[in-house]
Amino acid sequence: MLAKRIIPCLDIKDGVTVKGINFEGLRNVGDPVELAARYAAEGADELVCLDISATIEGRKTFATLVERIAEVIDIPFTVGGGIASVEDAGRLLLAGADKVSVNSAAVRRPELIDEIASRYGSQFIVAAIDAKRMGGKWVVTTHSGSRPTDRELFSWAGETVDRGAGEILFTSMDNDGTGSGYPCETYAALSEMLPVPVIASGGAGSVEDIAEVLTSGHADAALAASIFHYGRIGIGELKAALAAKGIPIRTMTDNTIKSRYHDSI
Repeated sequence: MLAKRIIPCLDIKDGVTVKGINFEGLRNVGDPVELAARYAAEGADELVCLDISATIEGRKTFATLVERIAEVIDIPFTVGGGIASVEDAGRLLLAGADKVSVNSAAVRRPELIDEIASRYGSQFIVAAIDAKRMGGKWVVTTHSGSRPTDRELFSWAGETVDRGAGEILFTSMDNDGTGSGYPCETYAALSEMLPVPVIASGGAGSVEDIAEVLTSGHADAALAASIFHYGRIGIGELKAALAAKGIPIRTMTDNTIKSRYHDSI
């Protein structure tokens, strides 16, 4: 079994890190640059930074904030929010991102995935999928989960990979911020179906939750926010607990300095 990744997530709104439940009741939980530096120092394998209001407000992700975060970390860094073109992706790459995450814009115009993958390679693009259980199936949503679409999780995930996405980041909007655990059966089904890594997001409340999604859920990585932001457990402590359960986890010495794709520009 390949080593599993632990990925803190910074949800950014108006330049600060926020967190709520199901993307509602958002609270300021800290400065994104300070949190990024802290999580990298604690042993995070990667970092995800999502500008959660960029699509709703119709603006672009702030490249200047990406630059500031990139300056203080030495781990792979994924950025998402408001990315609607190859030019948007390139701007973030120049600012210091290692990967970009596309969501609402790709649902609206799936060719965006083909275009970014063709320009920079599949390793550069993460398909972020937010979905809710509705009528007995997982319905893909956009705009931070506020707008249901006519797409279904599994078919859409398969299409994004066919178009060139190198990873899938699936967030259960029903579980996000609740600390109630991940929907592991769904992650297991996705992982079995797809030939690319699956990152689990939405619901981490304990070591047991993360251990379960990495084992019975077959996720390649666990993304979490509240559990780290509110100090319920540190990343080093989490990794030690997972290793004690026999789950292969990267150590500080295993993590390599981030590799950028500047040569692709």
